[in-house]
Amino acid sequence: MEKVKTKLSYILFLIILLAASSCNTTEPPPNGDKPTLALKLEDVSCTEAWIELTTTNLQLPTTITLKQLNLTGDTTFQIINLNTKDSLLYIDSLLPNQNYIFQSVIHPINQSEAKSNELSVTTMDTTSHNFTFDTITFGTIGSSTLYDVAIINENNIWAVGEILIADTSQNGYTTYNAVHWDGSQWELKSIPFLFQGDSFYNPIYAVFAFNADDIWFGIGNLIHWDGTRFFPVGISSVFQSLVNKIWGSNSNDLYVVGNNGNIAWYNGTLWTKIESGTELNVNDIWGDFNEKTGEWEILAVASNIFSSLEKEVIKINHLNSQILSSDGIDETLRSVWFKSNIKYYTVGSGTYKKNKLSDAIWEGNPLDITNYFENRIRANDINDVFIAGALGELLHFNGVRWKSYLNETGLFNGAYLSAGIKNNILVAVGYEATQAKIIVGNRE
Repeated sequence: MEKVKTKLSYILFLIILLAASSCNTTEPPPNGDKPTLALKLEDVSCTEAWIELTTTNLQLPTTITLKQLNLTGDTTFQIINLNTKDSLLYIDSLLPNQNYIFQSVIHPINQSEAKSNELSVTTMDTTSHNFTFDTITFGTIGSSTLYDVAIINENNIWAVGEILIADTSQNGYTTYNAVHWDGSQWELKSIPFLFQGDSFYNPIYAVFAFNADDIWFGIGNLIHWDGTRFFPVGISSVFQSLVNKIWGSNSNDLYVVGNNGNIAWYNGTLWTKIESGTELNVNDIWGDFNEKTGEWEILAVASNIFSSLEKEVIKINHLNSQILSSDGIDETLRSVWFKSNIKYYTVGSGTYKKNKLSDAIWEGNPLDITNYFENRIRANDINDVFIAGALGELLHFNGVRWKSYLNETGLFNGAYLSAGIKNNILVAVGYEATQAKIIVGNRE
């Protein structure tokens, strides 16, 4: 009987010991399982850095200290509450073109002390605001307008629209639908749409160029320049609209957007209609390659400009679409540009941005940088962003601040409807009164 009691007492002791061990969550991990911290630069702007923090063997939730060694030699500290083992840290209020060193340290309370690697981060430099501008005017009779532009290089630029030139023909004028810059002069062009043996010279509303021998022109259908000839690419069976804008990663992955919610995709052979989820006019489309997902991220914006305040931000995933939140956007949208995972802009009746597409709110203040409607936003990078708009407004963001060129580029009665930027060349197109306008900015 004594042996049985002894055995029962031993078993009870083991149970109590195991229970005590299982309840003790404050003990540090055993040797070989010590906490580890690692920092990796995700991306950087002139004033911001996105740093990926990865950890192992942490008892969560916990707090860490992020040390920031500044260019002045002093160190600042930021306490971060950590609820997940991996986090994306956002640091702002940095200075352009400066080097910083970051290191994360785990608080030693209830855990083993651990430090991450020292991460060196150099912020982007600002870009120059110094542009000189030249203006070119087209049209001598009736009403002429340029709707879009594509810059291939400084010696190859296409602008499209409708230009009327008076002559002595039966009609009294000749209609052109494009102008081309060859490095020395602008040449008026008549690009035909061939249908059943006849040539039609309709206004062209959109142009998108992959290179000098792969250019797409949008009317109610598409015209493709392959380096040798212009030929029609019909889309009317799945796209019942004029083409407002074109974007693609290549000519076998091409998207067009238009009025009444029309979106279509081309695989190089066939066109497919994409249900947009809206009947608003889709005014612009832009895409950027997402390094994290390994796929292209594509956004479009829709509004019936000047007729209602409705707006939609649309995410396109191949043949599917999704209406995203437009919380924070007060009025209509005309254009979109972004760098995936880093900065997203939409413009129209105001300028709005997000750092992440998953952010809840589009920020509008203090980004209301002009009183004029904004028709197009395009950029070289997040430190070299341009906006073109009504009454000749041109805006440039150099990574830190916005500058308006309205005193140099203003139009008495007109607007810039589209713009393109490539390296140090900016081209905006539109109209003033009855004439088509091109303004070319060269950065010094």
